[in-house]
Amino acid sequence: MKSRESSEHRSSRRWWILIVLCLSTLVLTIDSMALTVAVPSMTEDLHASAQDIQWILDSYVLVFAGLLLTSGSLGDRFGRRKVMLTGLLLFGAASLAGTFAADPGQVVALRIAMGVGGALIMPSTLSILITVFDEEERGRAMAAWGSVSMLGLVGSPVLGGLLIDHFSWHAIFFLNVPVVVLALIAGVTLMPESKAPWQKPDPLGAVLSAAGMTALVWWIIEIPQHGAFGGRSLAVLAVAVAALAAFVVWENVTASPMVPLALFRQRNFSGGSLSLALVQIGNGGLLLVLTQYLQFVLGYSPVKAGLAFLPLAVTAILGNTVGAQLAAKTGNRLVVLVGMLVMVSSFALLTTVGAGSGFTVPAIALGLLGLGAGAAMPAAVGALMGTIPPEQAGVGSALNDTIQQAGTALGIAILGSLLAGGYTHRMPAGAPAQARESIAGAVATARPDLVHAAREAFTSSMSTTFAVSAAGVLAAAVLATAVMRDRKPEQPAESPEQGQEQELAV
Repeated sequence: MKSRESSEHRSSRRWWILIVLCLSTLVLTIDSMALTVAVPSMTEDLHASAQDIQWILDSYVLVFAGLLLTSGSLGDRFGRRKVMLTGLLLFGAASLAGTFAADPGQVVALRIAMGVGGALIMPSTLSILITVFDEEERGRAMAAWGSVSMLGLVGSPVLGGLLIDHFSWHAIFFLNVPVVVLALIAGVTLMPESKAPWQKPDPLGAVLSAAGMTALVWWIIEIPQHGAFGGRSLAVLAVAVAALAAFVVWENVTASPMVPLALFRQRNFSGGSLSLALVQIGNGGLLLVLTQYLQFVLGYSPVKAGLAFLPLAVTAILGNTVGAQLAAKTGNRLVVLVGMLVMVSSFALLTTVGAGSGFTVPAIALGLLGLGAGAAMPAAVGALMGTIPPEQAGVGSALNDTIQQAGTALGIAILGSLLAGGYTHRMPAGAPAQARESIAGAVATARPDLVHAAREAFTSSMSTTFAVSAAGVLAAAVLATAVMRDRKPEQPAESPEQGQEQELAV
């Protein structure tokens, strides 16, 4: 009786709880995208080297990806609300301290702390969502959650550019603080606690997963600079493979595994996770590539470049809304397939963009991409999260997040390497080294011949990159269609005869 009353009380506030979850996710999205706009200003103000900037960006990703599984397990054991609020406190405190950072070392240290906070926040938001909303309403909740994330993804570079223009790069860190405060107040006053039945901790599993995922993401990040199997990269890859292999073996033999690997036996979980990873590989370099196209080929300012992504945000919200309604009628599988095929058409259109194309074609492509991703991604996440038992919601969510993070990092590494290698290969052999390394270097020379050659080389290489992206998303669509299955709605048991007929029909 007590459990039912608690469930009803929680259910009555579920849409308010969704606002808390959206705010918590928004703060992570804002930080990751707004900081990329601040890199030139930070480099100049802090006298930071290229290696310093690389660590400022990568330290957060390494810690975040490495701790996702552990933090999801902590949420299941000690309370998802408690873990999420702890993450928000840490993230907010580190962001506030970032407004006073005076050298690259301090910024790196604070980014590490923010990575820990982000890892505590992310799995908890999704796990709370699937425990608060039942299967009937989960699609709409996912759509709203995804829409807010997309708005943050597109809006944060614009807001970041405005803050840098009027204040300094320190304002990027302060931007997180009011959102964190709102999320904390709402979380404390509105959100109930939820956790799984107690089980023994798995410290060895936590260490192995953190070491393996950190090494894997580190290896992926270093591929563009050091190659996949050269020197230090090979050693890092060996650590990743050894740690993750030991983790899988240990989780299968221990009595109290941190991660229920049996989830991969569920078609919707394995199919959804792997197809989402392929989508993230395809999407990985999109913002990075198009931002450079807009600024260095079309000559847009950072703020104008951010505003250029508005078609993506608007159609993503539309895709979320329509996709949730279709999924409720037809099931997630068809929505995932159609949405991903629309995404493929977007990347195919982007392969036609040249140095003289302007913004019309990219705008249409971004609109298609938002529509397809807005429909497909929440449907895929909803399908796989629907297979996770409530008592494993935290670590199941973290497992999905981890796979997607690895896919994103791998996509950035692969597409970034393709773009950089193709650009250098297409530049004139006699061009200065600075101009052959990047289009930014070519534009900085202010030589019209080099700038023209760089724009042609960049857009040609960009076309190849987007062709690979299209192939990745098409593979994801095929995989999702082949592996995933729609769950049949439960029918009320009216009579034994009808039950028997239903079993025969299945």
